[in-house]
Amino acid sequence: MSIEKNNDSVESSEVKNSEQSKCTDANIDAVQDASNANRKLPAKRDTKEEGHSGAQDDSVDSHLKMENDSADTLSTAPKERRGGRQQRGRGNQRFNKNKGPKNKGHWQKKKKIIRDEVSPIELGHLPNDESIATISQIEDLAVGLKAEVDKDALDFNRIYDLPIAELRLEVDSMKLEVSNAPNRDQLINALISHAVEKNSAIMTTGVLDLLEDGEGGLLVYQRDSYRTTALCAYVPQVIINHFGLLPGHIVKAQLHPHREGESCPFVVKVDSVMDMDPVKLREVIPFTEGVPYYPTERILMETSSDSKWDNLSMRVVDCLTPVGFGQRGLIVAPPRTGKTVLLQGIANAIQMNYPKAHLIILLIDERPEEVTDFRRQVHGEVISSTFDESAESHVHAAEMVIEKARRMVEVGQDVVILLDSITRLARAYNTMMPSSGKILSGGVEANALQKPKRFFGSARNIEGGGSLTILGTALVETGSKMDEVIFEEFKGTGNMELHLDRGLSDKRIFPALSMDKSGTRKEELLYHPDEMLKIYSLRRAMKGLPSTDAMEMLIQRIKKTTTNAEFLMSVSR
Repeated sequence: MSIEKNNDSVESSEVKNSEQSKCTDANIDAVQDASNANRKLPAKRDTKEEGHSGAQDDSVDSHLKMENDSADTLSTAPKERRGGRQQRGRGNQRFNKNKGPKNKGHWQKKKKIIRDEVSPIELGHLPNDESIATISQIEDLAVGLKAEVDKDALDFNRIYDLPIAELRLEVDSMKLEVSNAPNRDQLINALISHAVEKNSAIMTTGVLDLLEDGEGGLLVYQRDSYRTTALCAYVPQVIINHFGLLPGHIVKAQLHPHREGESCPFVVKVDSVMDMDPVKLREVIPFTEGVPYYPTERILMETSSDSKWDNLSMRVVDCLTPVGFGQRGLIVAPPRTGKTVLLQGIANAIQMNYPKAHLIILLIDERPEEVTDFRRQVHGEVISSTFDESAESHVHAAEMVIEKARRMVEVGQDVVILLDSITRLARAYNTMMPSSGKILSGGVEANALQKPKRFFGSARNIEGGGSLTILGTALVETGSKMDEVIFEEFKGTGNMELHLDRGLSDKRIFPALSMDKSGTRKEELLYHPDEMLKIYSLRRAMKGLPSTDAMEMLIQRIKKTTTNAEFLMSVSR
């Protein structure tokens, strides 16, 4: 009996050893299969099935589960020591290359997760089908609405600009059926449906934003800072091609309500483009074909002495750095030197003295409370993309503003853009730029500043046409090398520079304007001849004084007079 027991124990130990060797072979084959899977090659499953005969079937799920279990077993198994440090390094390199098993444990490469709270709006199915493939089909849809444009037409812009509280009151007054807690989109859609039931036309005016790959465009609105929303109206590509529409065109059109399976209304009739007949667009000279020249018509910043804003700063700007229509000005400002108050004063002065000029304040990467302050202090068009939004939002807002401004200049209008700040806009473009391997100092991509320069370079005075004036702030002394590089790249591109001095602001001397560094190119085209002589005499008299003392003396003398003309008359005495 003892002999038989010994034989049984020997046989059982041999079986265990054979099973362990088979499991080891299976583990090695599993690693090879994982490596082949990473290289997208067919895995050797026959050997694996032989090592586990009778335990697994031919299903794909069982093979994948066996591969993962085998890889886990191998990762927990003791590693074999190799002779020498170089050999160990070579062994590690074998698993670190693309051929190694990187799908489990610390071998797995972490994927970059992009978290963006401001997700793009999903428009769903755009109305881009065969029913709107030709102009005649779109005209038939407009006739089929049976809506009278001149009678009880629904002004989409009016209801779109209403606060949500007023929207609820209007919906309740009409006794329309909505959900218990309707959002803004549901309230507006209820008003649109009510207008359709009454056979009222739906009219809207928006700025055209083209989609990619020639799929048409969308009418975006100033209230959303030209962002894409679910209520934007779709413009078919056939209409864009028929009238030659460009991004930035202000289009007034009649809308067709969204149909079943579609996500937004679409344009069926274009009434006007840039307040003119769409057919006359072919007579417009493109922006790039105009002849740029130095500013010849001056923008006076001085207003009445009883103004609500700082008129003293505006008078100093008129004396030292005159601004004209078509100016490309750079306001160089260290932190906390009063650039925001200065921009608000410039905006209010332009609105009061030149009401026909179209004013746009573009705030990029600014604080939300500053945006609110601008909208309350300035009655112009305020477009913003705050610091809590993505770089894509910054870039899109800037591109829509500059395209709209270009289209307005093409039809002979004077446009003024106040940008705060061009440094943060360049940072956003640098973030959006794909890596090319050519990095400047400060981490700036070699081609990242090309589009910000295109934005800033659009400012010009066109002979015989309109003008585009851009005054942008550039941040300096922030401790960032990137900000210094951006400022140096834009330093010679403008034809006017206004430098704010940190030393003056620390002493609470406002405006903290540096007289030595500030100036305008070709200022003789803007000054009156007699005024220019007085200004030159004033600069020569204060040349030897320290900048702080000279500016303080200038401010004290300007305060003693009510107008700049009175001040300049007293310069010679």
